[in-house]
Amino acid sequence: MFLFLHPVLGKVCTEAKVEIEKSMNTLSYKTISVNKENAGKQWVVVDAEGQILGRLASEIAKLLRGKHKPSYTPHSDCGDNVIVINAEKIALTGNKMETKYYIHHTGYPGGQRFRTVKDQLKRKPIAVVEHAVKGMLPKTKLGAELFRNLYVYVGPDHKHAAQQPKQMSFNTTK
Repeated sequence: MFLFLHPVLGKVCTEAKVEIEKSMNTLSYKTISVNKENAGKQWVVVDAEGQILGRLASEIAKLLRGKHKPSYTPHSDCGDNVIVINAEKIALTGNKMETKYYIHHTGYPGGQRFRTVKDQLKRKPIAVVEHAVKGMLPKTKLGAELFRNLYVYVGPDHKHAAQQPKQMSFNTTK
């Protein structure tokens, strides 16, 4: 025989425990670990025109990771597919267009090469946004998998209209 304190009446009951156990759905208390198949991935379009590069990249990284969802699971790909348009029209604060450099090495002695953001935007504007977002994703296999969900385009057109992406805008301080 079980003695049980009734939650409403505050009295010791034996039958109340049996009634509560019958009415309670124990499956609703289980933690659901989301994986790629049941993540409910969506397609999102982000317009980069006039957005500050670092702030935009951090918001895109959150969307790619899935941190905006209540079902966020750190070890799985539960984020959305993000389409970035107008990559050539991003903004940087201060004098970073001339003073920020992208550095790469050719592999030969003395082969270190520098390119300013202004030059990189002229040559390959997609790389500026991709580099910023990639730096804010995990440096693991999961990060590489998440990075494949990013699609960056120059200009307002993209080829993902069939996925019916929804427009996403972030709070900006212009």
